[in-house]
Amino acid sequence: MIRRWHVAALALLAVFALACDGAGRATPGASGKPEPTRSAAGYPASMVALGDSITAGLGACLAYVACTRNSWSTGTNEAIQSHYQRIRDKNDSIEGNAENLATPGAEADALEGQAERAVRLKPQYVTVLIGANDACAGRVQDMTPVDTFREQVDRGLARLRKGLPKARVLVVSIPDLYRLWQVGSENTKATEIWSRGGICPSMLADPTSTATADRERRESVRDRIDDYNTQLRQACREYGDRCRWDGGAAHRVRFAIDQLNRFDYFHPNAEGQKELADVVYPGRFTW
Repeated sequence: MIRRWHVAALALLAVFALACDGAGRATPGASGKPEPTRSAAGYPASMVALGDSITAGLGACLAYVACTRNSWSTGTNEAIQSHYQRIRDKNDSIEGNAENLATPGAEADALEGQAERAVRLKPQYVTVLIGANDACAGRVQDMTPVDTFREQVDRGLARLRKGLPKARVLVVSIPDLYRLWQVGSENTKATEIWSRGGICPSMLADPTSTATADRERRESVRDRIDDYNTQLRQACREYGDRCRWDGGAAHRVRFAIDQLNRFDYFHPNAEGQKELADVVYPGRFTW
């Protein structure tokens, strides 16, 4: 997960995104001919993804840029089996009606603005995955306070509830960054990249150190993510019947090193995005 100070640098690479991404919005088939309509009861006909670089698919293609075609939420790459694709298999009215508003570097305070944009699009289904950047600070003491995090999440969800009272919202837990460090700390290439700095330093700085201070630092980040996930779960519950919590499924994913991209050994590659899509998919849309 990148912090905001890296967004400008990523923007310089955006020209390469077209090679692996195409438009951020899911697009209809190339034939342009009408096809038989599948419309299973309960499945949404439109969706929007909110969040940060994980949902934006950072590094999931051939360059270190956002790659929404490989996003677990709205991706159009058939290999991913994103939520968009799974829903389309049940209700093809959603074809071309999936928008990805996730932004690399976004923290919880960006959720309200993303929600505002989502309301204008009037989707029937919204996915939310945010919070890793709040923990991935330069220093442990710079992580977003838990109370502040909750206030920011509540503002974003309140905007959705008010503007999209009939939409269904999926709130996804923050992945286990401590587990990611455990896996990557045994990989020479990963630790080399992490040691250069800039990739979640609160967790990944000095990745091979066993010093007490470094162990305590990593544990503090782990505990803060647990606290954030508790707040996300409670915020979804208070949202009401139209919000579903993933039950901590994303946090329980044990990403292997070969499910991470080779640019930062932090964000999921296409295989990792597929795994994430699978574990947090809500199945039947009955809520």
